[in-house]
Amino acid sequence: MIPERTRSAADGPANPADLDALHGSQLSGLNDMDPANFRAAAHAAVDIMADYLEGLRDRPVQPDAEPGTLRPLFAQSAPEKPEPIGHILADYQRLIEPNVTHWQHPRFLAYFGSSASSPGIIGEMFTAVLNSNVMLWRTSPVGTELEGVVVDWLRQALGLPAEFDGLITDTASTSSMLAIAAARQAAGFDAAAKGLSGRDDVPQMRVYASAEAHSSIEKACMTLGLGRAGLTRIPTNDRFELRIDALEEAIAADRAAGIKPIAIVGTIGTTSTTSRDPITAMAAIARREKVWLHVDAAYAGAVALIPELRGSFEGWELADSIVTNPHKWFYVPVDASLLLTRHMPVLRDAFSLVPEYLRTLDREGPMRDYNEYTPTLGRRMRALKLWMHLRYFGLEGLRRRVSHNLDMAARLTAWVDADADFERLAPVPFSTVCFRYRPAALVGREDEPAVAEQLDTLNLRLMDAINRTGQAFLSHTRLNGRFTIRVAISNLRTEDSDLELVWSIVRREALALGATSGAQA
Repeated sequence: MIPERTRSAADGPANPADLDALHGSQLSGLNDMDPANFRAAAHAAVDIMADYLEGLRDRPVQPDAEPGTLRPLFAQSAPEKPEPIGHILADYQRLIEPNVTHWQHPRFLAYFGSSASSPGIIGEMFTAVLNSNVMLWRTSPVGTELEGVVVDWLRQALGLPAEFDGLITDTASTSSMLAIAAARQAAGFDAAAKGLSGRDDVPQMRVYASAEAHSSIEKACMTLGLGRAGLTRIPTNDRFELRIDALEEAIAADRAAGIKPIAIVGTIGTTSTTSRDPITAMAAIARREKVWLHVDAAYAGAVALIPELRGSFEGWELADSIVTNPHKWFYVPVDASLLLTRHMPVLRDAFSLVPEYLRTLDREGPMRDYNEYTPTLGRRMRALKLWMHLRYFGLEGLRRRVSHNLDMAARLTAWVDADADFERLAPVPFSTVCFRYRPAALVGREDEPAVAEQLDTLNLRLMDAINRTGQAFLSHTRLNGRFTIRVAISNLRTEDSDLELVWSIVRREALALGATSGAQA
C-alpha cells in the first residue's frame, strides 16, 4: 500500500510569495510543484498573458531578428540544477515575447490569420491541466462525448444536414489527408489492410484539384502512397476558379488510360485569392463518376455561419467530406480543424486498429473511440476550448465579428480600386484583398518584359518595406506570374483604425519607392 504523501519542511514555505526563490520540492522532492506555489506562479503567468494581449498594438508585428541570431541567446544545454519559476517567467518575457511573430497582433494580416480568443485561451489552460487523452471513450468520457456535441453544434451552425458527422483534428492538412484516405478506401482496394505496394490489382489512382488548391492536397497524396503524380491540377478561369470543362477532360483521359479516379477536391476560399470552385457542378461529376468529393473551406467556412451569405457555399452539402478550421476565422486558438463527412464508417475502415490493450471490455453502449478514425492514438481534448469559445461569444457574436472583417475587406477593396497607382489582381469574394503597386505612369505597359520585372521588384521591395516598419505584416503570392501582395482580414482584434493605418503605410512606402526608382516618371 502506497502511503499518502504529506507535506514536509523540504517542500518550502506554504506561502509562496517569492517566485524568485527555490522551493524545497525543487531541490529534493519527488513530486510536482506544490499546489500553493503553482497557484502563485499561475496567477503571475495570467497577469503576463493579460498584459501581453493588452499591449499588442505597442509591439512590432515581426521581431527585428535575422535567422540564427536567437539560438545563441539560450543556454547550450539544459540546466542541471532547478531554477526559480520567477526567473523562468522573466526570461519568457525577455527572450520569447520580443522574438515571436505576433499572430495575435491586430495588424497581422498575412497568410490566413489565426487569432486566439481569451475564452479559447482559458479553454487551452483547462485542457492542459486536465491533460486528458481523447483516444478511447474510457480514457476521456467527457472529452469524447463533448467532441460529439461540439462537432454537431458546428455542423448545425454552418447549415449542413444531419447526415454529416465528424471529429476535430489539428489542422486542415490532417483533415484533408484523412478525407483522401477515406476516398482511397472507398475506391474498393482495401488499402488499409492490403497496402498498395507490389499489388497487380491496383491501378494508378488519381485525385483532382484546381491549380489554386492548397499544397496540403498534394502532401496528402504524397503521404498516402499516391505520390505527387497522383494529383492532377486542373486549370482555372480568369477568376481563379476550377474549370469544369478541364476537369471533365482530365477524368475522361485518365479513364481511357486505365487510371482510376478516386477523389475530386473543391475549394471554397483558395489560399492565394479565396476563390470559390463550382462545387455544385463538381458534385454532379463526382456522383456520375462514383468518386469522393472533398470540399476544402479551411479559411472561408466561417462565413457560412451567416445564413444570408451561404450562397457562396452552394453545393457543399452534397460533398462526401468538408474541412473548415475554427482556428482560422472562428478565432479559436491553434490548433482546431473540423472534419465533417457523410461516411464515418468508411473513415473508420481506413484507420481502425484495435489491439487487445485498447479493447474496452467493461462498458457497453454507443461508444466512439476516436483513435479509430485517425492515424494517431493520442489526441488532445480540443473540444473544450471550442465549447467555451462558442458559449462565450454565441453564434450571433461570431457572425457580427466575421461580418466586420468582411466589411473592412470591402473598404480596403474600394481604396485600392480608387487609387490610380494600385491595381487589384483578383476578385474579393471574402476578406482577402490581392493587389500590387502599379504606378499610373506604367498603365498600359505592364506586359512589357522590362516593366513586368520592374513591377515585381517594386512590389517585393514594397512588402519588405511595410513589414520592416514593424507596424504591419503582409504576405504575398503570384497570380498569372505577377508578384501579388495579400491582405487577409480575419483577425479578432483588427479594428477600423488598424486598417486605415496599414493602408496609409502601404501608400507612404509605395510613394517613397516610386520616387527612388523612377517608376513614376
